[in-house]
Amino acid sequence: MVQFNADEIASVIQREIEQYQAQIDVREVGTVLEVGDGIARVHGLSNVMANEMVQFPNGAIGLAFNLEENSVGVIILGDFLEIKEGDEVRSLGTLLSVPVGEALLGRVVDALGRPLDGLGEIETTQTRPVEVIAPGVAQRKPVHEPLQTGIKAVDAMTPIGRGQRELIIGDRKTGKSAIAIDAIINQRDSGVKCFYVAVGQKDTTTAQVIERLRQHGAMEYTTVVVAGSSAPAPMQYIAPYAGTAMAEYFMWKGQHALVVYDDLSKQATAYRQLSLLMRRPPGREAFPGDVFYAHSRLLERSAKLSDENGGGSVTSLPIIETLEGEVSAYIPTNVISITDGQIYVQPDLFFAGVRPAMNVGISVSRVGGAAQVKAMKNVAGGLRLDLASFRELEAFAQLGTELDPATQARLDRGYRMVELLKQPQYQPLHVVDQIMVIYAGTRGFLDKVPVNEVQRWTRDFLNFVHTSRKDVWTLLDEKKDEGDTMKDKDNVVLPKVKAVLEEYARQYAPKKTAEPAGV
Repeated sequence: MVQFNADEIASVIQREIEQYQAQIDVREVGTVLEVGDGIARVHGLSNVMANEMVQFPNGAIGLAFNLEENSVGVIILGDFLEIKEGDEVRSLGTLLSVPVGEALLGRVVDALGRPLDGLGEIETTQTRPVEVIAPGVAQRKPVHEPLQTGIKAVDAMTPIGRGQRELIIGDRKTGKSAIAIDAIINQRDSGVKCFYVAVGQKDTTTAQVIERLRQHGAMEYTTVVVAGSSAPAPMQYIAPYAGTAMAEYFMWKGQHALVVYDDLSKQATAYRQLSLLMRRPPGREAFPGDVFYAHSRLLERSAKLSDENGGGSVTSLPIIETLEGEVSAYIPTNVISITDGQIYVQPDLFFAGVRPAMNVGISVSRVGGAAQVKAMKNVAGGLRLDLASFRELEAFAQLGTELDPATQARLDRGYRMVELLKQPQYQPLHVVDQIMVIYAGTRGFLDKVPVNEVQRWTRDFLNFVHTSRKDVWTLLDEKKDEGDTMKDKDNVVLPKVKAVLEEYARQYAPKKTAEPAGV
């Protein structure tokens, strides 16, 4: 007679039950009550969580957005035209995630990480949730490493550090995107991975940006996330979070990433559209009351991690469009209060040919010199205040008042510094080049150069340094972060830089057609 062990039988039955339970589809099912404009109202799904993914019969993914007593408001991330009343909706039990990793570099993707560039599937198995809680204070360290944009006016007066959030704000068509794109191009040899999130932009504009990045070799380390003006509002709303998730992958690996949100005012408009369709109560300027939270939880994810967490960083450059310079509107004031400073571009400066059209009076970096190369700090320390006072002096001089020689000299130098800080698009400068030309301007080496010759003087001087005096350039590059390199007369660098400037000044000859100084 065969003897059965009761314990063995019990364990076999228990294992079979566990395996059987694993095969049961415990996901909830709901029914579409109404659908339109990128949202659906669903009956059922009583246990669904906020931001949980749901699936429609046509394969489109939705996000549980509004949890109401008798229904769930779902935003549809995909084609909502094929979804109809009565369709079955299944909850997936997971949060929305996007693919991440090295495979995304050089690619153009939509807000869900699906390729748009015709280069085939993205070969990565790794994903990250689109929405995560930002690193806490204990996981971070103060911002201290510079993120060079290659733009003289920005790196000298409103320096940006790795892990910082610097807002670029101004009216439309005043060069906001140009500043961010130059910053991306300037990361070529820095190891910083870049993410350009185009929200609500015309597809032609985004295509031009991608082409420019390709021409300058920047697409090798850049991912472009596109939710254009023709994309549904849910995709425009989710795109910045998706781009940030892709950047965070590199941050947690101990690397550095830069994210450009172009622009967040379009994302806020998409969020307003979704909220009003969901019957959420409108507040100021018809935006929902939590639009501040939508931006703050996004921008708080930019961080400089502590050494224990790998020391990686995500730097963000959010762009906000103002209407007629109205920086006190709801969305601009929200984002100004979230970020660590702003670059304000002014239309009248832009149309006067001062590009980048940065208003030095309003533009500020709250990280400041902590994220600046020490040699740059030495030469550009008082530049912002000097230019702000020059603007006041210029307004005073326009009254036609007779000026004393000292005031006229300050005015003349101001004109030259404004000219010196002008910079063509797609031509970012190495920080050592910036230090040398700004030192020349602030220490009077340009005082005798006609104003309309300043740009030529700068180009020719840098060409002279790179061809004839590369040894001085290399020395400054090595010593740029060592104490008061450009202030201390006893060190080896400053006398050599002065000697190079004096040598070039002797051989410089202005063109015969040059206008007199002070024009």
